[in-house]
Amino acid sequence: MRGKLFIVGIGPGLVDDMTERAINAIKRSEYVVGVDTYISQIMPLLKDQIVVTSTMGGEVQRAKKAITLVEESHTVSIVSGGDSNVYGMGSLVFELIAASKCDFEIEVIPGVTAVNAVGAVLGAPLSSDYAVISLSDLLTPWSEIEKRLKNAASSGFVIALYNPRSRNRASQFSRCVDILRKYQGDVPVGIVKNGFRQGQEVIITTLNSVMDYEDTIDMKTTVIIGNEESYIWNGRILTPRGYHKKYEY
Repeated sequence: MRGKLFIVGIGPGLVDDMTERAINAIKRSEYVVGVDTYISQIMPLLKDQIVVTSTMGGEVQRAKKAITLVEESHTVSIVSGGDSNVYGMGSLVFELIAASKCDFEIEVIPGVTAVNAVGAVLGAPLSSDYAVISLSDLLTPWSEIEKRLKNAASSGFVIALYNPRSRNRASQFSRCVDILRKYQGDVPVGIVKNGFRQGQEVIITTLNSVMDYEDTIDMKTTVIIGNEESYIWNGRILTPRGYHKKYEY
């Protein structure tokens, strides 16, 4: 028998928010590979599977281990939070498979991303065009991140920020805000920590006031910054798609 690899997005954190296809893939797998945090979120699904875990920073080792197990004819799920193609394990796994010229069945299973989950918590901030930008400069130079922020802001995109602030990157978020203020007005900002998970925190503010909440922002937080048409209504952020310009209602 040949092995099979599932590359699984497990969504924002609860089994209830996973797709049925993702749940079935994990249940079918002999091995489940992932970072400790994500494995803990899917523990209710793990019965007879052998679990291979590591802490953050071991992405290459986890991917290589999953590939080796599949080459040994096992069925394996390698899991990412959210969706594997959005700052997840998807691209790395495919890069390693392509480089090693492996030949086995691969199925990518999408998951609810952090930006989609946070968008739902905040109301309807993503109804128009939006850009998703990670502020982590671990793999992308800050100069490139800065250029993307300027281009997105000057083009009127709603902007979602992943990895906004950490203990080792305390200044990136404030630098980002300084950049956006040059192009945006006092637009709505939604801060969601632990979106759709235990301990969820939601803050609705504006770009001029967002730095008042800087200390609450960390790697478990996603920040959505509206555009000039976004507005706050009843504790939610709405970004009109344009129906109001075409229809009377």
